[in-house]
Amino acid sequence: METDQEPYVRLATLRQLHQVMADMNTARSLADTLQTVADGVVNGLGYELACVNLVRPDGDLVVAAFAGNSAAEALITGRVGSRDSWERRLAMGEAWGDLVFIPHTEGWILDDDDVPQWYTEGPDPRFEDEWHPSDRLFAPMFTPGVPGGSCGELIGVLSVDRPRNGRRPGAWGKEALQMYAFQAAIAISNARLRANMQRALVRLEREQQALRASEESFRQAFEYAPSGMAIAEMGGDQHGRILRTNDALCRLLGRPASAMRRYSFSDLVHPEDIGTLLRTSAEGGRTELRLRRRDGSYLWVSLRNSVVADATDGPRFLLTHVEDIEERKRRELQLAHRASHDSLTGLPNSAELRTRLSSRLCQRPQTALPGAVESVDAAYGQGQPDPYGTHDQYTPTPAPVTDGGIQPHEANAHQFDFRATPEAYGAYDHHVHTVAPEGEQDDGTKGLAVLFCDLDGFKSINDRFGHNAGDAVLIEVARRLGGAVRDGDTVARLGGDEFVVLADGLGRADAQDLAVRLRNEIIQPIRVDGRVMRVGASFGIGWAHCGMTADEVLKSADERMYIEKRSRPRQHRRAG
Repeated sequence: METDQEPYVRLATLRQLHQVMADMNTARSLADTLQTVADGVVNGLGYELACVNLVRPDGDLVVAAFAGNSAAEALITGRVGSRDSWERRLAMGEAWGDLVFIPHTEGWILDDDDVPQWYTEGPDPRFEDEWHPSDRLFAPMFTPGVPGGSCGELIGVLSVDRPRNGRRPGAWGKEALQMYAFQAAIAISNARLRANMQRALVRLEREQQALRASEESFRQAFEYAPSGMAIAEMGGDQHGRILRTNDALCRLLGRPASAMRRYSFSDLVHPEDIGTLLRTSAEGGRTELRLRRRDGSYLWVSLRNSVVADATDGPRFLLTHVEDIEERKRRELQLAHRASHDSLTGLPNSAELRTRLSSRLCQRPQTALPGAVESVDAAYGQGQPDPYGTHDQYTPTPAPVTDGGIQPHEANAHQFDFRATPEAYGAYDHHVHTVAPEGEQDDGTKGLAVLFCDLDGFKSINDRFGHNAGDAVLIEVARRLGGAVRDGDTVARLGGDEFVVLADGLGRADAQDLAVRLRNEIIQPIRVDGRVMRVGASFGIGWAHCGMTADEVLKSADERMYIEKRSRPRQHRRAG
């Protein structure tokens, strides 16, 4: 500016100042804005040198733009001054309104601090208000504060040097620089805001692109997965409702996607597996259960739930992976069946028999004599009528009232005498104990009968007709035994020609009648390859009760069977 004496400020000077402010506010980037601020000081305010020191995030100030001298610009642009040094400078100078002036007479104190600066040469001032080369003038820039309040946060400092008229700025020059610093602070704040918004927009666009790519990848992985996939609602009244399924799951269950959306997994799961499903749905994880197909059949699947959660709203939905394991389950069941069943007859084998028998017994110390083991010699006789007519008639009857007037509790023929003390049974007082009839007479007690069966005359069939004929006889005997007992009873093959029947809830007379029934079934003629063959059977009845092992129970029934076998003449054994 050629003059700054009020009221003689030329209109051209005001137009020039207006233009540099307009340029400052229309810069396209933060870097352009900072350089425009420095250039505006030189072009509009009449200084030969100007520097913009910008506050960094760590609080120190960096030389972000320089104007007026390319050599000085190359020397100090990018250099950093500590915040402490800057605060010391701004606190020690003369306050010209919002400006800070440090005359050359005091500036020597600052020569050794770390604020970047340049040095200009020139003669000493010849009059009082002449500019000295070592004078320093700073215009702090603050973010806009609260109207009527204090200034905002320091964002930078303008450093100016060498006024073109060689004089210290007067009232107009001070006012103009102060106003310019205020507008520069606004321009820099806006540029920063625009830069932050642009970075945020770029970041948002990248995130949206990544999200779209992720969603597309998920969609393809979901839709074209070889195994079943579903998205189900989580929480609320519609918990577990299926929102979306892929083609593999629809094919697996034989249901269209539109129909699947009418169900929840609890509608499709087997009733016995509903508890397993609910635990898996609530906690996530993997389980195996059965799902109902459209034709009503059930399919074994491996179901794995992942809880998809939102950081603020909590769990939102379940991502469910469903894999067909029907074939594997079938093989597992086949292997388990082979391990626990006789390969020839399909009956439970010796190991399975002992497992079932042991599961009914505990090691409670006995307070009564072991149940008697009884022969059925007198009950055997050809043509003897069946006292029951059908096997349904030997179902359990209510247990009698004991001497103490207390009705024992009965559940699956496990009876527990509530008169016993916990000390007597120790860890077994939660167990419903198995008891046996006492004495030779039927006292009305219902227990677990163990009928040990040995075939008579079977060895001669093997010797005369071969093992194939013998196997056919064993298969038929197993079929007849299985057809003559109740659904809850167990018929097992120990090996060779020995069979065992476990019948629960029988009294002494019931067990004897059952032995007669089974023997009469076995002695009927058996046709093998056009030949008629006959075998007899000897039975021993034992009683299982807590305090015995499975082997002890089987041994007692086996001993009674041999007693019964030896008591009959050899020539009558096979025919009965």
